[in-house]
Amino acid sequence: MSKKIKVLIVDDSSIVRQALSELLSSDPEIEVIGTAGDPFIAAKKMEEELPDVITLDVEMPRMDGLTFLQKIMDQQPLPVVICSTLAAEGTETTFKALEYGAVEIITKPKLGTKQFFEESRIRICDTVKAASKVNVKRRTAWSNNIQPKLTADAVIAKATNKAMVETTEKVIVVGASTGGTEALRVFLESMPLDSPGIVIVQHMPENFTSAFAKRLDSMCRISVKEAVEGDSVIRGRALIARGNHHMLLKRSGARYYVEIKEGPLVSRHRPSVDVLFRSAARYAGKNAIGVIMTGMGDDGAKGMFELKEAGALTIAQDEKSCVVFGMPNEAIKLGGVDKVLPLQNIAGYVINHS
Repeated sequence: MSKKIKVLIVDDSSIVRQALSELLSSDPEIEVIGTAGDPFIAAKKMEEELPDVITLDVEMPRMDGLTFLQKIMDQQPLPVVICSTLAAEGTETTFKALEYGAVEIITKPKLGTKQFFEESRIRICDTVKAASKVNVKRRTAWSNNIQPKLTADAVIAKATNKAMVETTEKVIVVGASTGGTEALRVFLESMPLDSPGIVIVQHMPENFTSAFAKRLDSMCRISVKEAVEGDSVIRGRALIARGNHHMLLKRSGARYYVEIKEGPLVSRHRPSVDVLFRSAARYAGKNAIGVIMTGMGDDGAKGMFELKEAGALTIAQDEKSCVVFGMPNEAIKLGGVDKVLPLQNIAGYVINHS
């Protein structure tokens, strides 16, 4: 049996500590070796036994989570997952956490909603397992009742014929997960003002995507926004899927637009990269360029294969530049990838083939 992933939970709420401990312990690959109500207690526990992953709240007494995160990265770099309720006023703080070296953001489980708790359990366990694979030093030098794993069939049927081709307008569809916040920044900052329209699924909590889009908008030449129902896909703009909602690319005549839908988890995610990629295969076909980036799991692999079948150009981020090589690797193994590139080369390649 493989060695379990040792996790230390740091949160000032005893309710959250208990809930997270039970949630993570339900996964046979994870062992919670301790909990701490503040960073000082956590530091003492780390002296006794070093965890593989730390889950860390932001707002705590005696020392805030960001200060503790900086100390961890300076003294004993470890994969840290920020665990926050992501209230609107705290989103900028969580972005700072990513800048300081946190691997990912997860949402605290909202007790009382059974469905949400189950969905959160899968995502949180997956995030912690992904974090355990991250080489923190490399990254800073440059992220038991399991529900059935549904496919994109649960949201959109696979196309039975080729997409319409009466247009030369390209559309770029991108999928990312763990480590994707930084990868998307690098990709979008390189995009020129006249770049083809871009549609993005980044696995991210519901109350986080709006602030993430606004932050990228302030950093990039192109405009970036959280997608809303019916948004047109136009040159010089990127649309980011709203957390907890699927996003599909649709077409009316020569106009591409997005549809925002609820629905079940697909490949254990909502939004799902598979759903976006399948819709692009169906409605854009050879006019699409698909890009799959860093992330754990296999969401997007089947959809990317369908994109390639439809005549689209498909690109995967290479292992060396990924925080976690799961999603790109699964797409490559399935035979859905035309080109494997380092992160810093993807934008240029896309523009040259648009």
